[in-house]
Amino acid sequence: MRLSEALGITRGDVVAFTGAGGKTSSLLTAGRELIDAGWRVIAATTTRIAVDELTSIPGAVTLGGDSLRPAAVSRALNQHGFIFLYRDVQNSKVIGLEPTTINELIDAVDSDVILVEADGARRLPFKAPYTHEPVIPSGTTLHVPVVGLNALGVPLDAEHVYNPEAIIAQYGYPGGERVRYPWIASVMRDPELGLKGVPPTARIVGMINRAPTTGIGRSAARLIARLILRERLISAVAFGSVQDADPILEVHRRVGAVVLAAGMSRRMNQPETSKVLLAWDGRPIIKAIVERLNRMRLDDIVIVTGHQAGQVRAVLERDSARFAHNADYQKGDMLSSLKTGLKALPPTISACLVALGDQPQIDPRIVSRILIAYYEGRGKIIAPSYKGRRGHPILIDRSLWGEILNLPKEGAPRDVINAHGEDTYYIETDNENILRDIDTPEDYREALRRAGLG
Repeated sequence: MRLSEALGITRGDVVAFTGAGGKTSSLLTAGRELIDAGWRVIAATTTRIAVDELTSIPGAVTLGGDSLRPAAVSRALNQHGFIFLYRDVQNSKVIGLEPTTINELIDAVDSDVILVEADGARRLPFKAPYTHEPVIPSGTTLHVPVVGLNALGVPLDAEHVYNPEAIIAQYGYPGGERVRYPWIASVMRDPELGLKGVPPTARIVGMINRAPTTGIGRSAARLIARLILRERLISAVAFGSVQDADPILEVHRRVGAVVLAAGMSRRMNQPETSKVLLAWDGRPIIKAIVERLNRMRLDDIVIVTGHQAGQVRAVLERDSARFAHNADYQKGDMLSSLKTGLKALPPTISACLVALGDQPQIDPRIVSRILIAYYEGRGKIIAPSYKGRRGHPILIDRSLWGEILNLPKEGAPRDVINAHGEDTYYIETDNENILRDIDTPEDYREALRRAGLG
C-alpha cells in the first residue's frame, strides 16, 4: 500500500510529520508518490535537516530570509513538481521556515499539498519533545506522529532515545531499562508528548516505521497500533517500512460490530422464546456470540434488539456491549436492524462487522483474517466464502454505510454488497458454519450436533 494512501492525504492538505524513526523518509516517500500521481508538492521544515537530504528532492528553493516569493515558488513547481523550500544553509544544516511563512504558502502558491517536517530527533528511533518543540504550523490539516519499531528493546537513555527524561518524568518508566511496546504507544498518544502542539482541527494518523513483514515484529506493530488507537483523537495507525517499494503493510482503524438479534423467530415454532436465547454450551446463543466477539479486540459492539429485548439485555448485562432497539423488528427484515445498528455506532468507527445473532459458531480465526484483510487495504467489503458462497460475518467500510442507510424498505444489505463487487475481497475458508444460521428447530438440533453439544 502507498504511504500517501495510508495516511489519507488529500489535495489541499498541510501535513506535519513529528516524532522519530522515519520523519524525513516518510515525507520524501509521500512526496514522490504524490508527484508520480501528478500532484504539485511543496516540502519544508520548521526546524533543521541535514543538507544532503535535499539531494532526494527534484528542486530546492531558498526564500532568502522569510520573504515569500509566490511567483518564484510557482515557477519552481512548474519545472520540478516537487520542491523543498528553506531559508538558509548553515554548517551543513538546512535552516527551515517559520510556521507563519508556511501558513502564507497555503493561499499564496498553487500547490496541491504541503509536507512539513516539524521537529528533530538526531536520527534516533523514539522521542519525546523538548519544551521548544514541535513547531507545527497552525494551518496543519493532517498530523503524522512517527516512531521507529527498532526502538523496541533499546535502553531508555539519551544514547538511544531523544529526550528520555521527559518520558521518565511523565510515566515513571525506569531509565536505562529496555523500551517496551506499551511505552511506545503511551508516548505516541500522549497529548503532552507525541500529540503535543497538534492544531485542534487536524486529523491524526500515526506511523510506525521499520516494521518487518512477518514474525514477532509485525505482531508487535499490531499491538502498538491497537494501543495507540485508545486515544480517540487518532483516527488510524499505519505501519511498514517507508523506504520499501511497498511501504505500508497495514493501516489499523477502529472496527465495531453490529449483532442482529431482533428477529421474531417465527420459524422456530416457539413464539414465546427468541432463538438468540436458546441454550448453547451452558449459556444463551447471544451470550456465546458476544463472548467470542469480546475476545477479538473490537472497538465497539452493538446488539440490535427487538423481540424479547428485555430478556436479551438481561442475559448480557455483564458483557461489554451496547444496545440499540429496532422499533420495526416485527417486520422481520435484516435491513431495518442493520440500519439501527449502523446509526448507533460512533463516528470514530471506520468499519462495521455485521454478525448474525443466531450464528453461535462464529470463528475467531475467520474474524481475525477479515480484520487483517481490511487493515491491509484489500477491500471496502471483506466477506468469508465457502465453496463460492458468501457467508457471515461481513465487514463493511463506513464509506458504504450511506448507501445502506438510503436503501428503500423493500431493499436488502446484499443490494449494496452486490453493487460493489470490485470493492469486495473474499476470505476463502473450509468452515461451512459461515453459511449456517438457526431458523428452524431442525437447524438448531443440527448446529448442536455439529458443535458436539447435542
